[in-house]
Amino acid sequence: MLDTDDDVRRSTAAPAPVTTEVVHLRNGGTSVVVDLAAQPNPAIVHWGEDLGSAPARTLASLATAARQQRVSGGLDRTAQLTVAPTDAAGWLGTPAVEGHRDGESVSVLPVLAEARASASALEFDLLDEEAGLTLLVEISVGPAGLVRTRSTLRNTGESAYTVQTLQALLPLPWDATEILDTTGRHLRERSSQRHDLTFGTHLRESRRGRPGADATLLLAAGRPGFGFERGLVHGIHLAWSGNQRVLAERGTTGEVFLAGGELYAPGEIVLAPGESVASPDLIGSWGDGLDALAARFHREWRARPQHPARARPVTLNTWEAVYFDHSLDKLIELADAAARLGVERYVLDDGWFRGRRDDTAGLGDWYVDGTVWPDGLHPLADHVTGLGIEFGLWFEPEMVNPESDLAREHPEWLFRGRVELPPSARQQQVLNLAHPGAYAYLAERIHAILDEYPISYIKWDHNRDLLDASSGPGGARQVHAHTLAVYRLIDELKATHPGLEIESCASGGARVDLGILDRTDRIWTSDCLDPVERLENQRYTALVVPPEMMGMHLTTPHVHSTGRTVSLAMSGAVALFGHFGIEWDVTTLSDEDAAAVGAWVALSKRVRPLVATGTLVNADVSDPGLDVRGVVSAEQDAAFFTISQTQTLIASPTGRVRFPGLAADREYLVRLVTPGGIVEQPAQSPLAWAQHDTVLTGRQLGVVGVRPPVQNPQQSVVVEITAI
Repeated sequence: MLDTDDDVRRSTAAPAPVTTEVVHLRNGGTSVVVDLAAQPNPAIVHWGEDLGSAPARTLASLATAARQQRVSGGLDRTAQLTVAPTDAAGWLGTPAVEGHRDGESVSVLPVLAEARASASALEFDLLDEEAGLTLLVEISVGPAGLVRTRSTLRNTGESAYTVQTLQALLPLPWDATEILDTTGRHLRERSSQRHDLTFGTHLRESRRGRPGADATLLLAAGRPGFGFERGLVHGIHLAWSGNQRVLAERGTTGEVFLAGGELYAPGEIVLAPGESVASPDLIGSWGDGLDALAARFHREWRARPQHPARARPVTLNTWEAVYFDHSLDKLIELADAAARLGVERYVLDDGWFRGRRDDTAGLGDWYVDGTVWPDGLHPLADHVTGLGIEFGLWFEPEMVNPESDLAREHPEWLFRGRVELPPSARQQQVLNLAHPGAYAYLAERIHAILDEYPISYIKWDHNRDLLDASSGPGGARQVHAHTLAVYRLIDELKATHPGLEIESCASGGARVDLGILDRTDRIWTSDCLDPVERLENQRYTALVVPPEMMGMHLTTPHVHSTGRTVSLAMSGAVALFGHFGIEWDVTTLSDEDAAAVGAWVALSKRVRPLVATGTLVNADVSDPGLDVRGVVSAEQDAAFFTISQTQTLIASPTGRVRFPGLAADREYLVRLVTPGGIVEQPAQSPLAWAQHDTVLTGRQLGVVGVRPPVQNPQQSVVVEITAI
């Protein structure tokens, strides 16, 4: 953010001046070793496994051992990877800082001026007097072993300074030669991809004004073949909801690293004298296997004071039940049916506001439509809350239809870089919240709705990418300022309305990052509710996001987004691993089907304390048609797993599956608890171990395992494991 305040530090550890040349930060099983004597600014020489209480002389030797020799064809002093490498220091790779003063004064050479440290946090001031710049670099290690780093660049010169690049870096072990990241599209976010980390730069950028469905939530690199259960792997996440870039780079001088920062448009960040800008937090995790890496994110995120503490209410969203057809009688009938199933939160989706009969008009006119709701939303809201169910409401605050009173009255509030509007998407444009008038209008409207109705939950949607996102014809880019304005508005709403929860939805899962999730209570993981598609999506989203913050809903047997017909057992089993809900017109259920859905709701309530506090585990399986995942309690005294089959298997019956993550020497009772029981077909005899009390040790379950039931594709079973 731009800042004229001298105090931009955020450390709460009261760091003291450093008197040694090497600093060792330790916390949560992680060590970070920083060589303050590196030139021209400090270098991180280790990030990862805890090195113990290392004597000072060994740390000094570790720093010395990281320095390169001079080689043929190179510089007289080979440039080391430091926290702020630039070409003025001889660094020939991707720099941490770039900028200029009206096309001149492009050289940057930050030099250490002062360092301060505590046991788990380090900050240092880097100074470039000639360039008129200072750089504050902050590095901390959290209680779960997550590493956070960010840089704040201040203009101390006498003229404006345009920032081109500002990013943080974390080194990798040299043997990290395989990359894992994700890509995707609407309805298929976070599909994994792997490839070699070869010499050069692997760059992932998002220019969509939000991370986007194709963004990588995590950029990880590790030893070849690393899986969920084992294999050393390091990864980074950028906690930012606007344009961004992350990269992995391997250089010919023996340096390999991960880096990330905000992606600035030309001229977007111009610092007046005395102003500063801070990079987003770059958050690093590591582990022996991806599950260990993810567990650090989950543990630290759950320790935040604002993290949702109460049980996640079972949620029914009305979208796929009624779409834009808002009939009070139908919506009341839907609420009554939901109450009988055990639903605890009811969310009225798109279509309630002025002129909104389809997706071509109305966005921006945030007044209850009196032609559809002559008595306002009170009859529905009062009925829902009278059932003991929370009432939630859908907004898409950042978007506007050109066919709206707002767009007609205030065209200057719409993003555009030219006279002509940018290409539309879903018949909508984007409201520039960096414009004071637009921000004030939107804040007033949402506050007014929240003041009038008993709303405990907002589904905050964001249904298009930002294009040509400028302040007006010929104007400057505004994505950075808009993103900060969104954060500010969400913070204001939550401060003014205590207890309000907000979901971040963006065409499904196109704005999933820890910047937005630091101020909201869950994400909508994907608009695709097909459980077959959701298996991979949820697995790779959970590498960073705690499962209780991921919306996971039961879907109709005939899935709207894929046309696939799926079983209730698979839909229910896949939805257990997060914030459980329903996206279905449950008024159409027969008594038998309602009882079956109600059984899954009851099971979700039974396991949700475990989901919200336990450790996610994913078994590495050899058959691509099988999926085995579970949650193990912190005390390792309880767990549940699902075994899902997405396609036919070559072996039938297939080999045993393992349940990792349990205490090796404890004994456990293992039983199937799938609502409705096992689907008997296509097996022609009972599953032997499920017919009596099966007791196995955690080591036996994790090393040897059990035979899964013979299943047809698109079936799942739930296994409950309880210590005895």
